[in-house]
Amino acid sequence: MASKVYSTTVVGLDARVIEVEVDAGYGLRRFEIVGLGDRAVQESKERVASALKSISIKPQKDLPQKILVNLAPADLKKEGSLYDLPIAIGYLLESKQIRFFPEGKFFIGELSLDGKLRPVKGVLSFAILAKEMGWREIILPKANAAEASLVSRQDSCLKIIGVETLKEAIDYLENRKEISSYKINLKDFTQKPDYPVEIDWIKGQEHAKRALEISAAGSHHLMMVGPPGAGKTLLAKSLISILPSLDFEESLEVTKIYSIAGLLKKEYPLMLLRPFRSPHHTSSEPALIGGGNPPRAGEITLAHKGILFLDEWPEFHRDVLESLRQPIEEGEITILRAKHYLTLPARFTLVAAANPCPCGYLNDPEKPCRCSTNQIRKYQRKLSGPLIDRIDIFIDVPQIKYEKLASKDSQGTGQEIKKRVANARAVQKQRFGGEHFSVNGEISLPQIKKYCPVDLKTQNLLRQYVDSGRLTARGYHRILKVARTIADLENSENISYGHIAEALMYRFRENE
Repeated sequence: MASKVYSTTVVGLDARVIEVEVDAGYGLRRFEIVGLGDRAVQESKERVASALKSISIKPQKDLPQKILVNLAPADLKKEGSLYDLPIAIGYLLESKQIRFFPEGKFFIGELSLDGKLRPVKGVLSFAILAKEMGWREIILPKANAAEASLVSRQDSCLKIIGVETLKEAIDYLENRKEISSYKINLKDFTQKPDYPVEIDWIKGQEHAKRALEISAAGSHHLMMVGPPGAGKTLLAKSLISILPSLDFEESLEVTKIYSIAGLLKKEYPLMLLRPFRSPHHTSSEPALIGGGNPPRAGEITLAHKGILFLDEWPEFHRDVLESLRQPIEEGEITILRAKHYLTLPARFTLVAAANPCPCGYLNDPEKPCRCSTNQIRKYQRKLSGPLIDRIDIFIDVPQIKYEKLASKDSQGTGQEIKKRVANARAVQKQRFGGEHFSVNGEISLPQIKKYCPVDLKTQNLLRQYVDSGRLTARGYHRILKVARTIADLENSENISYGHIAEALMYRFRENE
């Protein structure tokens, strides 16, 4: 009868249980792995054989020589080298060279040729699955133990057993060595904020800073237009410095994404700072929204709960930009392929920067524009009306005069903005306690009347813009959301006429 140990794989962002079945029989020397494994899985037999040899476990003449490994379910594609450890343990169990009870234990880890265990990706997802299923132990590389222990921080039932070598794993399973469950102390892994740009560093641009504050407080999409060198990129990078840190539940959600993508820093197993992603304008559609075979998370998922910055965004391919419509509205992306159906989270704040024309100096008071009318139209047509309509805040970023550039740094301004943003988000979190959203930018359409009521005078102002055609139905709802955030920044329970007026000011650009 074949031996069976348990491992796991990732489908999208969630883990699935994999049964590693090993059958040994007499016959021609053969080691075969079946179950739709990729090249890394097929090469596992060479690594396992060398690792077993390194710990003085050699095939004996009276032992079976025909080894068949089945990774079930067989119709689910398996990737990576994490099956090395379970395959080795399954072989030793089947050939009766070790004895232990495999039920309730997960095995994951890549083996080096000398029997040491190397870390693998996606461990947090595996640990979450083990906890949900009520499994007792995860035996995994010691380098991954801190990450896995995040889910067992308040749950002593799940033991995280980190081992450094195959020999150590065998000794533990046969009770020759005692290994305590790994316990993490979050204070030891707290990441000190190291922002690329502090908002205090930026001279002038008070209008733009106010727009950034509103965007950060309510997670509103923002577009900046201005000549080259005006500071659009610096402003975008400074936005992350005024955002509140992730809470623990958000941290786990973001950490799981980065763990699967292999982007998690070894010294920081928990993501505490909000992500900032800035893909190049040559990025393809699968790179931005996700895809491939099998499908993988794209930049919009890596920017989940954080910032997606598209610099020079008219330079992106038009079809790439149009693919952002659905995730901007729904906060997720559904990827359909012939053999895959996958839904990935994508609740990001879009920050876009663009020049007004190819040369960048259209309507500039100091420097004349060198572009023809056709060049300007072609450049601006890359951004479709439906895509632009999904942006909440538009600002023009002009060139800064010398007096501003040479002025002294403003100390403490960024901390004051960050404090106001944090207070506004706390108000929203309390207000939306029973909802599936937590910030104003994510208010669903049926809930707008409930959370964004306005008085008669304000309704008449909005009616003028809607009836004149300057404001679409989507734009109307986005104005209400932005006004709700402005009111929260001022600790106002109700949306006033002034809040709507300021929101309208950010809706229309100066050249419109």
